[in-house]
Amino acid sequence: MRAAVTGGAGFIGHHLVGGLVALGNQVSVIDDFSTGSRSRLAPFGDRVGVTEGSILDAAALDESLRNCEVVFHEAAIASVAESLVAPRATNDVNVSGTIEVMLAAARCGVRRVVLAGSSAVYGIPEQLPCREDQRPDPRSPYGASKLAAEHYLHSLGRLHGVETVALRYFNVIGPGQDPDSEYAAVVPRFIAAVLEDEPPIINGSGDISRDFVYVDDVVEANLLASRASSPSDLTCNIASGARTSLLELLLAVCAAAGRNIDPVLGPPRPGDIQHSQADISLARQALGYAAHVPLGEGIARTLEWFRSHPVGLTNAGDRESRHRRHLRAG
Repeated sequence: MRAAVTGGAGFIGHHLVGGLVALGNQVSVIDDFSTGSRSRLAPFGDRVGVTEGSILDAAALDESLRNCEVVFHEAAIASVAESLVAPRATNDVNVSGTIEVMLAAARCGVRRVVLAGSSAVYGIPEQLPCREDQRPDPRSPYGASKLAAEHYLHSLGRLHGVETVALRYFNVIGPGQDPDSEYAAVVPRFIAAVLEDEPPIINGSGDISRDFVYVDDVVEANLLASRASSPSDLTCNIASGARTSLLELLLAVCAAAGRNIDPVLGPPRPGDIQHSQADISLARQALGYAAHVPLGEGIARTLEWFRSHPVGLTNAGDRESRHRRHLRAG
């Protein structure tokens, strides 16, 4: 299979590229490197074709998607916090970018597009665990943009004869997340703090809970969703199906590191919700998906990666590129 990964130099994107390459697929990546890192793609050498460009650039998309059977659309501004201060830029990349990806897929004869969706579409859930048939109620521009992206994915797919699947990721963890980013996810921030014997900061109450899923399980979900035998026009949750509080998460990080460090409680972050958990029965029924990596094992794998990569992935050029984010994806 020949596949394209938008945002393939990002955290989830580069793991997905690795999974595709390991199975012998031909892979093309489009990334503008505004948040993604070139070093993530270096291990693949010439086995991966790279187009440096924005998903808002039709010519760059056509170059990357040409002769592809499946597109994995990972490129996004993937931060609730950033969306609060830059809602237009978030909309440009997450919504207009998805429209451009779908139009390019139609032009290039792509069979299927698999979208990286988000649990942020649920907002403050009316019930837990979240089911795909409950009413979405996003509470941030990021969540609103991901919901709109889902609608454009499926509507343009039906219009142009492109198969579509939207995978609503919950809290994905694993090696390669950048703890130095202002918008870093909680796990790399906890790990970085614990390895430096510093008290990690928890925004809000420590009983805030999330559904954490290891990145290898997310890659497997994407591969299952790309199969010709899997249903099209599908939206489903991708998670572990379990809920873990931030204090429990910190205990797991400390256990993996062999240390005992108490957190500092800080103010809640605007746009954050108190609890999140997924019902993954639809993904199990429709795709054959299951989460195989327990949280403790996922934390241990991630912590070991950070121990062996003490300077992280990013270099000065990658950090500088974060300031050029406004109409760019990756």
